[in-house]
Amino acid sequence: MELLDRGEPAYRALATILRTRIADGRYRGGVRLPTEFELADEFGLSRQTVRRAFQDLVAEGRVYRVPGRGTFVSENSGRYLRQLGSIEDLMSLSDDTTMEVLESPRRCVDVGAASRLRLDTDVLYRFGFRRRHDDVAFAHTAMWWPEPIARLLTDVPEVQAGATSTATAIGLLEPRMSSPIVEAAQSITVSKADDEVAAALDCAAGESLLRVDRLYSDADGRPVELAISHFLPEHYTYRVTLRRSSPY
Repeated sequence: MELLDRGEPAYRALATILRTRIADGRYRGGVRLPTEFELADEFGLSRQTVRRAFQDLVAEGRVYRVPGRGTFVSENSGRYLRQLGSIEDLMSLSDDTTMEVLESPRRCVDVGAASRLRLDTDVLYRFGFRRRHDDVAFAHTAMWWPEPIARLLTDVPEVQAGATSTATAIGLLEPRMSSPIVEAAQSITVSKADDEVAAALDCAAGESLLRVDRLYSDADGRPVELAISHFLPEHYTYRVTLRRSSPY
């Protein structure tokens, strides 16, 4: 059983525990949270204290209450929610997440990545990191760059193994390029976690994850970066707004 932090008011300590349980996915899929009576019994609190904790979670939009039925997690609560519709949206991931570098840019041979980048050589650079939100690792990303592009970043402190920053890779890259990034061709699928991704996200190998592939191109139409990201579905929601080009 989790222990309450006695250094803060009991209702706040209980609310913190419930937030953690929500983020861990314990109450996802319409599962009802414990009742006031059940939580009061579990933690040795009064029902009034439990009710105050619930009130805080309701005010935050994390849960909602249905009279006669109980308390339930709100849609997307505990997940990182991002609405993306432009290159600028991707670059602004630095606003509220951190990049933790797991693998500095390194020279490698990768026939598949080189083909997707339309290179005339199989030699390119690979870079790997995970992204965190509220100290929860929710995504692992591997990137591949043509060698001339990689040289722009290999000595940058933010891309060295062990570095943690609020930067994004393309946010670091574009100011150093002679031609801006103007397009990201994207595909979204479901993929199984391999050993590398499982270790980065602390999940089981073979677990189903959301996979997002992006191929970035500059204003001259040249592919400059291939990024393959795997997201934990219980900690991430991907939303895109689609608009008609004309109302008629």
